[in-house]
Amino acid sequence: MAGPRRGGRSTGTAPRRRLSPLRCIAIALAVVIVVAGLAVLIFWLAVRPAPVEYTVDGASVRGFNITARGDALNATFDLTLRADNRRNRKVALYYDSFEVAVWYGEQMLAFTEAAPFFQPRRNVTRIEAAPAAREAPLLPDVARNIKHDRSAGELPVEVRVRARIRFKVGVVKTRHYMLRVYCPQVIIKLSSPTSFDRVYCDVDI
Repeated sequence: MAGPRRGGRSTGTAPRRRLSPLRCIAIALAVVIVVAGLAVLIFWLAVRPAPVEYTVDGASVRGFNITARGDALNATFDLTLRADNRRNRKVALYYDSFEVAVWYGEQMLAFTEAAPFFQPRRNVTRIEAAPAAREAPLLPDVARNIKHDRSAGELPVEVRVRARIRFKVGVVKTRHYMLRVYCPQVIIKLSSPTSFDRVYCDVDI
């Protein structure tokens, strides 16, 4: 009787290698991210929220004073901002933070934060803000130019807004976005102002 053959090859099927738990988790997370991204894209294309239009409808200053040494500023800027959301028939906005700053050239003169608020769809909201400067140090060229503008009776500044917002459509709320508003050449009369010309702003989200 012949003995068993040595060195023969096995004809059985090799066992399948199982995926490790970490690899399974990574694949699942990748699938979730892709699906969530597609859902956000489809939602965005379906809703197509239009940018909110911002204007400065009023600007004045009180307590305007350059210190005796000429290198610091005291002032309170009274601003009326207008946020126009009437172009969005379905989209409302949550403003979870709202910062307003007054800039002169490359230097920020004054800053304030407004309380969070909700803006309904097809709505116009007015925001009153009063950025203040208290012994704010001035760069030498800024101090010199402000003194020149004071002699001319008007101060050209830029108003900037930065806000963390969320869009709301029905019961759906999006993640946070950063809204930035730039309002150039806001002319503030240093004497008693009789009128103010509305300034249109650039909006970036």
